[in-house]
Amino acid sequence: SFFGGEPPLSEGVGYLVVLGFGFLFSIITTILVYLNKYFGARGEVTSEHFNTAGRMIKTGLTASVIVSQWTWAATLLQSSNVAWAYGVSGPFWYASGATIQVLLFGVLAINLKKVAPSAHTVAEIVNARWGKTAHLTFLFFCFAANIIVTSML
Repeated sequence: SFFGGEPPLSEGVGYLVVLGFGFLFSIITTILVYLNKYFGARGEVTSEHFNTAGRMIKTGLTASVIVSQWTWAATLLQSSNVAWAYGVSGPFWYASGATIQVLLFGVLAINLKKVAPSAHTVAEIVNARWGKTAHLTFLFFCFAANIIVTSML
């Protein structure tokens, strides 16, 4: 071990950092929401408005969100493995394989926003279009994908 078998900080310090930062960021977010409520353009901010940014996000930010959500921890780990095996060009070619998917998903997201402007998730769209059975099936596979990717870490 780098630290000679001894942890550099105690377990209590770890809990303090995690809970302290969580509490700090909760307070900051609450203050920002209240400041926006009193000094912003809109008087009342609901959870719907807060979670969807008022549905006023433009194309550039939407594209960056798509890329950041597509880049899971497993993707970062695999790109490191490809870099180790193939050098500097490995991660470039690894990422370039996903560009078609990201571009197609961007077009799909724009069309879905036009067709279902009040939907939050794809699962809501599946439920509205194909019903509860398809919704539950889709949820099962979504949760399975998340569990598989998380277990790869």
